[in-house]
Amino acid sequence: MSSHPQMGSAGRMTGLTLNYPMSLGVFDQYQDAQRAVDYLSDQQFPVENCMIVGTDLRQVERVTGRLTMGRVALGGLVSGIWLGLFVGLIFALFGTVGDTLVTVLSCVAFGAVFALIWAMLGYGMTRGKRDFTSVSQVVATRYEVLTEHKFAQQARDLLADLPARERN
Repeated sequence: MSSHPQMGSAGRMTGLTLNYPMSLGVFDQYQDAQRAVDYLSDQQFPVENCMIVGTDLRQVERVTGRLTMGRVALGGLVSGIWLGLFVGLIFALFGTVGDTLVTVLSCVAFGAVFALIWAMLGYGMTRGKRDFTSVSQVVATRYEVLTEHKFAQQARDLLADLPARERN
């Protein structure tokens, strides 16, 4: 962790940095770290000198289903229809009044065909190496509350008075 602030234009501090950060505690749940900082705020502590840092990061990927040629085709078709509708409506704004329906329907049809073909080509290029859909996110398994060194003892003294039911 860097102890030097990054300076931006006009000498202002930028980014998420503290000068000489010191740990106030490590929590298993984000809500517990948030509760500690909220308690410090309630006690008039200058919480702008604190940060909550997620550590021990993990990437979690949740498999949501099987990916088949039919699902790929349907997904491409639907996204193409939406994109075509959007573009068609924009074109219709600048077109002549009598051509509005033709313009919108033409764009919807073109978008549907184009996206269908593009999706099928993309799926075909994978050659079955990833036949599933998923969502992923990076999550922390621990959360550390840090503060500027000059406020660390004051914060620790305040947190020592944090009611036990609020610590967990």
